[in-house]
Amino acid sequence: MMLGLKIDVDTYRGTREGVLPLMRALDEAGVRGSFFFSVGPDNMGRHLWRLIKPQFFVKVLRSGGASLYGWDILLRGTLWPGPQIGKAFAGIIKQVAAARHEVGLHAWDHHAWQMRMERGGADFQTAQLKLGGEALAQMLGRWPDCSAAPGWKCNDVTLLAKAKLPFRYNSDVRGTSLFRPFVGELPLAQPQIPTTLPTYDEVIGRHGLTNAGYNAWLLDQLKPDALHVLTIHAEVEGIACHEMFRDFLRLVWQRGWQVVPLGELLPVQPELLPLARVVPFTQPGREGWIAAQQ
Repeated sequence: MMLGLKIDVDTYRGTREGVLPLMRALDEAGVRGSFFFSVGPDNMGRHLWRLIKPQFFVKVLRSGGASLYGWDILLRGTLWPGPQIGKAFAGIIKQVAAARHEVGLHAWDHHAWQMRMERGGADFQTAQLKLGGEALAQMLGRWPDCSAAPGWKCNDVTLLAKAKLPFRYNSDVRGTSLFRPFVGELPLAQPQIPTTLPTYDEVIGRHGLTNAGYNAWLLDQLKPDALHVLTIHAEVEGIACHEMFRDFLRLVWQRGWQVVPLGELLPVQPELLPLARVVPFTQPGREGWIAAQQ
């Protein structure tokens, strides 16, 4: 029984303070994961305007956003240009690769992707992917293995743009099984490994769920003979909820699950995976639409 571990690193603070503790926890547990890095400017504080939206405001209150992420994240890029994450922390990203974790592209500018990917179209998305991929390639000496769209914001334009770049696979969507996407009548070669489990911020505070019961609840979601991919965040499980995550690794091992990088979930012949479309979806506990396997 395998659990794919996807680690999104969204911010300057998450890279600086969350990645190395996660690496140590994984090393102590004897497991590896897939790290997806944002490498351009950290402008995540520009999400503050979304507080006027009731759904986002309720989520921030429910998950304890300010204490969870820290005010330096919540204000980053609002009063001054956001710092370049990759330039500041190339050494950390290289350490992740040297430890034989998978290293993938999350974003060039995480905030810009979430806010502009639809109206920006192919030109914007392609430019963002190339900027991020080339920045990571300079650090790694090779193109990154994989990619994962920020906030699961992905559409057919995204899929076609990524198809032109040498990613081994992508993890852009929510879903239930491995698949290859198709756009119109065109099947694409790059497999999708969807996130199948809710994230911490989507479920905490809902239906009475607290940190004290979170690990037990999450373990109960794991069923034999199903695809399981868990997305964690360097800003959450690497910092604010780090001890809880370390305990999760111990508990999941005791239940006989093997934690693996996403690439190890792929079959020997990914070209034989079933085809599916990618469509918009509303995830409980998350504001707005995300992409999902149809």
